[in-house]
Amino acid sequence: MHCLVQFAHTHLDFRLQELEALITLYGLNVQPGEYSKDTPYFIIDIQSEEQARQLVERAILIKSISELFVEAKSKEELDKKTVELNLKENRPELSNNTFKFIVDAYNRSLSWPEQLERMNSMSFLGFEGAIDLKNPATVFTLFEQYEDEKDKTLLPSKLYFGRLIANGNRSLVSKYDLKKRQYLGTTSMDAELSLVCANMALAKQGSLIIDPFVGTGSFLVCCSHFGALTVGADIDGRQIRGKDGQGIKANVEQYNLEHLVLGTVVCDIAHHPWRSNNLFDAIVCDPPYGVRAGAKTIQPSDEQVSIYKANGELRYPKTTPYEMTDVIRDLVLFAVRFLVKKGRLVFWLPTVNEEYQPTDIPVHPSMRLVANSEQNFGKWSRRLITMEKISDQESGEIAAPNITGHTHFRDKYFTGFEST
Repeated sequence: MHCLVQFAHTHLDFRLQELEALITLYGLNVQPGEYSKDTPYFIIDIQSEEQARQLVERAILIKSISELFVEAKSKEELDKKTVELNLKENRPELSNNTFKFIVDAYNRSLSWPEQLERMNSMSFLGFEGAIDLKNPATVFTLFEQYEDEKDKTLLPSKLYFGRLIANGNRSLVSKYDLKKRQYLGTTSMDAELSLVCANMALAKQGSLIIDPFVGTGSFLVCCSHFGALTVGADIDGRQIRGKDGQGIKANVEQYNLEHLVLGTVVCDIAHHPWRSNNLFDAIVCDPPYGVRAGAKTIQPSDEQVSIYKANGELRYPKTTPYEMTDVIRDLVLFAVRFLVKKGRLVFWLPTVNEEYQPTDIPVHPSMRLVANSEQNFGKWSRRLITMEKISDQESGEIAAPNITGHTHFRDKYFTGFEST
C-alpha cells in the first residue's frame, strides 16, 4: 500500500528516528521513500492498512497517515492523474460512502474560502455519497507544499491526494503536559520529548524499564503509559520524595499508573542494589548536566561507619561531583551489564557545538548506535542517543576520546562557552 506520512513540523531531527523505532517495535514491513527535513510529507510503502494504523497509533511526531492516490507537481497534473485512476469505478466503496475533505498546506496558511475552493475543484470525482462533516465513512486528504512561506504568489510545488487512514497520537502531549503535572522540578523533561523517548525505548506492555536519574519521574509516567513496568533511581532522595506529599508518587497517582510504576530507589549509577544479570528491557534517562542540578556520585571511602547517626537517623553517604564524561561512561557500562539482549539505552547528551564530533559518542563492543538526534540551542545542543545491546558479552572497553564535546560541560556552560 502506497502511503503518505504527514509529520508534525517540529523536532525535525527526531521524526524519522521515532518512525523507525515504531517499525521495529511492531515488526512492520515498510519500504521508506526519500526523507527530507524540509517537508512534513514522507512517502512509504506498507503491507496493509492495518499496519499503517498500527504504525501511527502511538506516534508523537506524526500527525496522520493516508493512502496516497496521487502525487503531482501541479494541480493540473494532479487532476489528470486522478481522472486516470477512475476511483468511482475502481473503488466503488469510496464512491458510495459518506465523505469529507481535509485540505492542508505546508509553508502556507489557507483561509477557509481557499480550502473550500480546493474541495470544490475535486467535484469531478463524481462521488455519489453524501457529504458528512461530523462522522464520514471516508476522509479524503489534499495536501499542498510551497517552497517559500513569504512569497504568496507562488503555486504549490507538490500536491498529494489521498484517503485518511489514521491520525497519530499527539493528544498525549496535552495529557502529560507539564503545566498539568502535580509535581515538577527544574529539570523535568517536557511531555512531547518524554513520549518520544518512550517510543525510542520501545516501551510496551510487559517490558521493564529503569530511569537511573529519575528526577521528578517524567520518563516513568510516559513509559508506563505504553504499558511498561518502570522503576526509578536517583542519588537525591529529596527529589524523589518532593515536599508536602507532592513527589513522584503524586504524578504516578495523577495518571493512575500505580500498577505499573514499581517504585524508586535512592542510589547512583555506579553504586546500586541491582543484580549482575540481564535485567532491564530499556534504560531511559536524562543525566544531570550540572546546569540546574549538579551530577554527584557517592564518594569512595575506606572508613567503616554505621549506616545510622548517633540520633538514630539514617546516615547518607558523602557525595562528590560527577564529571559528565564519567557519567556517560558509567551509564554505558551499566547498560552493557544490565540490559537484556536487544534492549535499548536511550539518554540525553549535552554537547558544545563547536567541539562536538560524532566520535564523542562512547562505543562498546556489546552496544550498537541506533540514533543520534540533535536539539540545537545555538552554542550547545542536547542529543538523544539511542543504543541497542547486541551481545551479552560484558568484557570490552569503552572507546571514546579523552576530550569530547561534553567534557566539563557545566564549566563551559557557565562561562558562555568562551573557551570554544
